Amino acid sequence: MPSLTDGEIRHALKQVEETSKQQNLVDGEGHGTGRLVLVIKPMPTRITADWMAQQWRDQKRLKKKLGSYPSMSLSQAREIFRRDFADMIQKGRSIKIAGDTRPGTVADLFEAYVASLKADGKPSWKEAEKGLNKIADSLGRNRPARDIEPDEIRDLIRPIYQRGKRSMADHVRSYIRSAYSWGLKSEHDYRTTSVRRFRLVYNPAAGIPTEPKKVGTRWLDEEEFIRLYRWLESPDAPVHPPYTRAVRILMLTGQRVEEIARLHVDQWDAAERIIDWSKTKNGKPHAIPVPKMAAELIGSIKPNEFGWFFPSATDPSKPVSHGTLYSFMWRQRDREVIPIVTNRDLRRTWKTLAGKAGLSKEIRDRLQNHTLQDVSSKSYDRWNYMPEKRAAMARWDKFVRDILAKKKRKATFKEAA
Repeated sequence: MPSLTDGEIRHALKQVEETSKQQNLVDGEGHGTGRLVLVIKPMPTRITADWMAQQWRDQKRLKKKLGSYPSMSLSQAREIFRRDFADMIQKGRSIKIAGDTRPGTVADLFEAYVASLKADGKPSWKEAEKGLNKIADSLGRNRPARDIEPDEIRDLIRPIYQRGKRSMADHVRSYIRSAYSWGLKSEHDYRTTSVRRFRLVYNPAAGIPTEPKKVGTRWLDEEEFIRLYRWLESPDAPVHPPYTRAVRILMLTGQRVEEIARLHVDQWDAAERIIDWSKTKNGKPHAIPVPKMAAELIGSIKPNEFGWFFPSATDPSKPVSHGTLYSFMWRQRDREVIPIVTNRDLRRTWKTLAGKAGLSKEIRDRLQNHTLQDVSSKSYDRWNYMPEKRAAMARWDKFVRDILAKKKRKATFKEAA
């Protein structure tokens, strides 16, 4: 059977429109094993024309759609059939498992990796997507991912590092390494079916050294804690009120910045004074009874129409980002109206001052959702420790009230003198 032409296809489309009878146009010989077919069907309101890979196997005819004409041209259909189906048909394998055999591009790899983060409920997917989009533009979005070499990644990162952006440089390295690590595993993961195969043989970012991490040690003593808390209650300049409230909740609960920033009405149980997160950074659910001061503060906040306690100043449909809270605190530090502190330092401050208040390390770890590594905690202990957490938070609440009152009494005494 001779090859199809565009003229024959146009003629067949007119015939089907006039006769309302289906036609199947076969391209080439096929040798009785498989061939490319254009199936033209009359529908109530239109005529459809779909490219099909057709195969005779085990005395049955199998079909798989490639695309629709004319959005997929005759030449494109032939190329896809030759590339993805012809070899499988000759080997006697079913076309039902055939797919795009081209190695995935850099954009394909990064998009699939971000999609996996999103599917797993990882809150980092948005930042990863933003970072990887820029990286894809630099490396070449349409290049096969397997063609990227380590020296290209090094040359991409080096100018960032030389500008003094060491943390950013390490983030770029981390994003690329994580995406390639996922790509290497995804093709061999029996639990999922990859849309695209990347044919990676190694991770080009694996050999690039990481930036040495600086372990933070900063925490606020009682005087600094009081100074910051009082400023947040009555700032000396106009600020977005949700930001000051969010930082106070951080100080009172010791939780992760991202989890407080994204506090939603669905997570707050006012009657029980409990914040309940279904998923957190370590992948485990977490619930804490908040101290009475924090409960009173949360109770005074009216969530916006989207349910956020701390909405973004620029887009109320979204919560404030941890980056925005970080910048907010940094600006006040530069003005020297608050102690030198970051939001992460506040988590360390809570850990330290709560210890001074008499809370055991074990209960502090549980309240801050730090993963306990002993076998008993990981595999056997399923008690939620809510009574113990309540007692600990009550003790912490008294400690905070006492130091705030003590400072106030000292100030009153000085004024009287």
